[in-house]
Amino acid sequence: MSKAIVLVLIAISFVSASAFAEPSIKVEVSSENIKSLDSVFVIGTISGVTDYLPVKLTVMGPDGSIVYAPFVSIEDNGEFRKLLHPTIPSFKPGTYTVTASHEDTEITAMTKFTVTSEKIPRNPSVPQDTGTVIGGETPSEPTAPVLSGLTISADAINGSDVIKIKGNTSVRGSDITMIVTSPTGNIITVNQVSPGPQGDFNVDIKTGGPLWKEDGMYTITANQGAVSEYKKSIKVEIKDGLVIPEFGVIASLVLVVSVFAIIVFSAKSKLSILPRY
Repeated sequence: MSKAIVLVLIAISFVSASAFAEPSIKVEVSSENIKSLDSVFVIGTISGVTDYLPVKLTVMGPDGSIVYAPFVSIEDNGEFRKLLHPTIPSFKPGTYTVTASHEDTEITAMTKFTVTSEKIPRNPSVPQDTGTVIGGETPSEPTAPVLSGLTISADAINGSDVIKIKGNTSVRGSDITMIVTSPTGNIITVNQVSPGPQGDFNVDIKTGGPLWKEDGMYTITANQGAVSEYKKSIKVEIKDGLVIPEFGVIASLVLVVSVFAIIVFSAKSKLSILPRY
């Protein structure tokens, strides 16, 4: 009987040690030296954390500015990975620092890669002001003109805690960094999204919580490129952590429905007081 108790205690101790294992995180890059037009693969492993919460990668450029700050999901085996494309028009020469972190631990991991400059190819057959991406791929047939730059829009329902951001960019090969700042200028959240084949992108931003405690106009800025070659901003009014949409089509539709409901209610009220004969 005593041996069984000892075995149970050993099993409980093993499970407890596994459940409360010290978090660990490692990160590395596919190449420590790349050209300014190359992409670099960031690979890492993490353990001892909530695996459904993502890893945050922060890529800092040679001048100390944040180039990318994506959230990367953790795979079943504890690995995470992210392909970093060159910024617009290319990576700046110098050393870049990549830091991996997770909200469950204060432990971080860091790696670096160095970029050397190379000549950016130009396609003389494509006008410079058309906004066409120059990367060596020539369309096999004429395509519709592409608007140059970056566009974004926002939609939300009154009282919602989700803001839907949609947009389009003429540059397909570079991620877009979304930065939300509070009315007093504090950074609330940073996210990153990759444009699709046609340049379209969308992302949902969830409001609420202690970071959204200020009432007022929050600024959502989309940046593309290390020095924000493409940059667009929109403002969203937040009160008590929820959206007050003074923008977008949905807000207008809500107003129209509300007015229609008032008219119907008034009509019914008037009919109810008509005398009976």
